[in-house]
Amino acid sequence: MVKLRLRTKFLLSMVLISAGLTCTSLLLVRRHVQAQERKEIFADLHNSVSTFQNFQRERETTLSHSADLLADLPNLRALMTTRDEATIQDGSESLWRLTGSDLFVLADRTGTVVALHTASPGFTREMAQASLGPSSHQPGQSCWWFGARHLYQVFLKPIYFGPATENRQLGFLVIGHEIDDSVASQLSRIAASQVAFYYDNAIVRTTLTPSHEVELGRQGWIHPGAGTEAAEVQLGDERFLGTSLELAGEKSPSVRLTVLKSRDEAIAFLDNLNRLLLALGVVAVVGGSVLVFLISHTFTRPLGNLVSGVRALEKGDFTYALDARGGDEVAELTGAFDRMRKSLQKTQQKLLEAERLATIGRMASSVSHDLRHSLAAIVANAEFLCEARLSPEQREELYQEIRIAVNQMTDLIESLLEFSRTRESLRPSYGSVKVAVERVVLAIRTHPEFHKVRIGIRQQGNSEGWFDQKKLERALFNLLLNACEAVELETGEIDIKIREIPRGVEIQVADNGRGIAESIRSQLFEPFISCGKENGTGLGLTVVQKIIQDHGGDVRVEKTSNEGTTFKLALPLSSASDRLAERGADSGLLPPPLVPSKQVQSE
Repeated sequence: MVKLRLRTKFLLSMVLISAGLTCTSLLLVRRHVQAQERKEIFADLHNSVSTFQNFQRERETTLSHSADLLADLPNLRALMTTRDEATIQDGSESLWRLTGSDLFVLADRTGTVVALHTASPGFTREMAQASLGPSSHQPGQSCWWFGARHLYQVFLKPIYFGPATENRQLGFLVIGHEIDDSVASQLSRIAASQVAFYYDNAIVRTTLTPSHEVELGRQGWIHPGAGTEAAEVQLGDERFLGTSLELAGEKSPSVRLTVLKSRDEAIAFLDNLNRLLLALGVVAVVGGSVLVFLISHTFTRPLGNLVSGVRALEKGDFTYALDARGGDEVAELTGAFDRMRKSLQKTQQKLLEAERLATIGRMASSVSHDLRHSLAAIVANAEFLCEARLSPEQREELYQEIRIAVNQMTDLIESLLEFSRTRESLRPSYGSVKVAVERVVLAIRTHPEFHKVRIGIRQQGNSEGWFDQKKLERALFNLLLNACEAVELETGEIDIKIREIPRGVEIQVADNGRGIAESIRSQLFEPFISCGKENGTGLGLTVVQKIIQDHGGDVRVEKTSNEGTTFKLALPLSSASDRLAERGADSGLLPPPLVPSKQVQSE
């Protein structure tokens, strides 16, 4: 598992929080702006429609006033009384020029068109006659005429001879303005939108491109928006919001105005806004991260110093300098830790001193007991030697007992001295580990009580190298002596395996004895620990561990039970052999390789 420092956690938290807030803000802003943009487009569409409605009302008012004035002109009345179409056609041109309209039509009282003037060609008398029929029944109202792709908003006014109350009608006057490209362009500029005029279901005029016009004609006209909603239209690769206005009211055929506003322009603005907000968000995240990185040092530095102090305490260093300046919680924690460290140091010193005194007491008790036992044997046997009546055989026996007691005292003192020696006291020499084991087995055989114990030696690979032969033999002697004391004298078996390992050898000593007592397994290698031995000092395995560790190796109990115990020793040879072999080669003292001796086997 990856361990993150507190400073890194601060930085990652800041980055994640800033990124999360920035993304959330962008989404909320985008959603709000999209909704606002749709509302604004719809408002623009309605404003455009309202603008055209105002424009239309003004044109209707103008047409109505113009028609009223022209219908009351004496020269128009006189012209209509001639009842000659050619005369009326020619004489009405000056009147048409006077109105400034796009369409000027005169009809007799039967509804027959007798004069027609248009600003743009294409609209014929037949078309005017067809349009006049339905309009003649609605005098004084605005109407819509269409023909040859010309759409006119017209106003019809009856012409009377004399007062209108006398109902002496001479004919009809029709004037109108055309919805042409200039009107559509002007409305498009005012509304900042695209417009399209429909007559029935056909597009008459539009400011859309030809491809968009074809697409719009194929989709049909847009129904007027209801409430605050606008219809969405896809024209090619561009999206529009649109609404329609019915210009002819409930009359048929219908005349409609459709206003379209592009959403892509608004979306382009929104994309630019998003990029700007994203750039600001990135700058905010990066800037915030840098600030957090710089500011967090003021928080994490005291914690880092405290962590270093804890690690130093873990390694046993009670003098690591701690910075407890400041009045915040970290400084208070550092001060408390420093006080706790000093208290621990004092407690440890007291415990070490108490443990040292207890160890000295246990050692003194054990040593005094063992020495007193040996000295008592020496004193008693020495007094017996003073007897003159003793035979030479008796004197020899007493002498041997005194010698055994002296040897026990010497062994005890030698074991105690072993703890005061350092690793540098080793005197390595080139030899064979198997030969050393065989010498130890021969030494064990000097004890008559162990003659029936079967001891076997097996070797795998090379066991020659540089080691302190005397100390290794002492360690192996202690180990084998314990094994012999643990097995039954009649059926006891001890198996010694010597196996070559990288840079050394492994020695395994296995017996079929009663195993190690449960009470001392956890402290087996501690000094003065002994169980079930009458004359045991409790230093045997401690000396074994000390000698093997001085060689750079290790000793451990591989297994123990009521079926036997197995000790495993790892003894390095390579590192020491290289150094000593070079020294021996330089001085010409390198001995020849030893020939492994035969396996020692005892039944």
